[in-house]
This record gives sequence, structure tokens and C-alpha cells, in this order.
Amino acid sequence: MTGPRPHWLLCRLRRPGARLRMYCFPHSGGSAGEYLRWSGAFPGVELWGVQLPGRGGRHAEPPLTSMAQVVSALVSEVEFGVPFVLFGHSLGALIAYETAIALRERGLPQPAGLCLSAYGAPHLHEPGTDLTGLDGPALVEAIEREHGPLPGHVADDPELLELMLPVLRADLTIVSTYRHTPAEPLACPLVVLGGEGDRETGERLTAWGRYTTGPCRVRTFPGDHFYFRERLDDVLRHLATSLDELSAGAVPRARPLGPPASLS
Repeated sequence: MTGPRPHWLLCRLRRPGARLRMYCFPHSGGSAGEYLRWSGAFPGVELWGVQLPGRGGRHAEPPLTSMAQVVSALVSEVEFGVPFVLFGHSLGALIAYETAIALRERGLPQPAGLCLSAYGAPHLHEPGTDLTGLDGPALVEAIEREHGPLPGHVADDPELLELMLPVLRADLTIVSTYRHTPAEPLACPLVVLGGEGDRETGERLTAWGRYTTGPCRVRTFPGDHFYFRERLDDVLRHLATSLDELSAGAVPRARPLGPPASLS
């Protein structure tokens, strides 16, 4: 494995003595910034955002368009400092799960737990409509019809929207082409979160239980697909408690890999 490349990982608050690291995978069209704002809520945890190509400081890079591309690049180029937890929201939940599987297949250190938000278990994945052939207003209309309205600051800013469309198209291509490959359950605990008003229902979230030999705890909050924006304090308190529990049970399976790359 090569050393971690700085542009994959962003960190707002360094905690060299942290007992646990959490790596956050964003939703479709999202970037690491939203999750970096959570850094102060988790004492003793060093939070890192995973920045995929095509967004933020990597906007000049072409976005990746398949799960295989994303996961292969991540496990080849990023060294996850142990002990660590993977958090993913929506598409990010699928990426977090597939990353954990890939790490295991390569004999690399495993996460102490997965925190999976607003996405049903992989075998229930629904690819949805292929939107790759659409452009401009037609693409925006289709995205909002299938995935809900875009954030106001994006929808109301034509220049920002123009920049975001290639990333959205690429991420939705990942969603439409993803197919679950059955694998042995993970050994780590799962923390599964969701919104009570989301179409990713409690039943779909509970189905994650078959993907681990450890505990799987499901908690829903009032709200929709982005429930944490509406109930941020409650969600962060729950996550903080869950991270404390995961940290208490985290036993590194290999020598620590050293500090992740600093933010460039």
C-alpha cells in the first residue's frame, strides 16, 4: 500500500492523542465539509472527511463513476489510522460498507465499527433510473423527482449548480450501476441511523443486521433523508455515545499505521 495522499482526507480539528478516528463518507453530490463541522462534538475522536474527486479542492479531477473505482482507489491510497470507525450517509453508507469489505479482502486493519446513515441494506439496493444521458434542467428535474429537492444554495445559484452537475451525475451513475455481491458478515458492530419520514424505512435499515456477527443498533429521528440537519444536536449526542461504546471495544488488530496525512 502506498502512503496516504493528502487530497483524500480533510481534518478540521487535529487530536493527536485521539482514542478513535472516524472517517466520513458524504452523500451523492456531497463533500467532506458538512461532516467536518461535527468535529467539536466528539471529544477524544479525530474526525476526517473523505473527499472524493470532483469536489472541493479536487474539483479539477474527473469524478469517479463506479463503486469499484471508488473503493479500489480508497483502499490503495488511504491508510486508515487504527482504531477507526467508518461513517457514511446515503450513498456514503454503501461506500463505507464496501470499503470495509475491501479492507478485509486485502488483509488490512478492520474498522472498530460502521455508522451507516439513511440507506437500506445492500441487498435491498434499488438502482433507480439511469440519469446519465440527461443534462441541464432535465437532469435537475429528474434528480429532484427521484431524490428530493436540491439544497436551496445550490438550486438558486446557476454557477454553483453548473459545477455540481457533473459530480451529481457521476454519483448517480455509481448508484444506478451498483450491484451487491454477497460476502461473509463483518465482525464489527453496526450503528444504523435514519429519518422517520425518509423512504429508507426502519425495516430497510434494520436489514443491515445480517451484515455483521456483532450487534446492530438502529435509531431513527424525526425528519427526512437529511434528518440530521433538522435534529443535529440529538443526532450528534447519539453518535457521541455510540463512538464512546465503539472506542471502549476497539482493539487494534495490527500495529498502528501512523498519523494520516495532514490537510494540504
